[in-house]
Amino acid sequence: MTAIFVTGGKQYKVSEGDVIFVEKLTAEAEETVVFDEVLAVVGDEVQIGKPVVEGAKVTAKVLKNGKSKKVIVYKMHPKKGYRRKQGHRQPYTKIQIETISL
Repeated sequence: MTAIFVTGGKQYKVSEGDVIFVEKLTAEAEETVVFDEVLAVVGDEVQIGKPVVEGAKVTAKVLKNGKSKKVIVYKMHPKKGYRRKQGHRQPYTKIQIETISL
């Protein structure tokens, strides 16, 4: 069974047992989270929501919270003496999909 759900303004296509990285959630490690905003479910038959599938849920277990690798943001205006260097680490939550239910 496959589902497409929304969290953090992004859409994810998942199956049971998948491990994915999503935008940071408020849940701690080993907690269970439920995503209600399911756009489509593909099993024996295809169900597409308008805009969401009624009663469909994706349940996942939080494995860990962390930060991704550092990205360097460098701004420069040539010949003007303007240089700015800044680092950024995006926070994420690593989850494992447990069940997809209708």
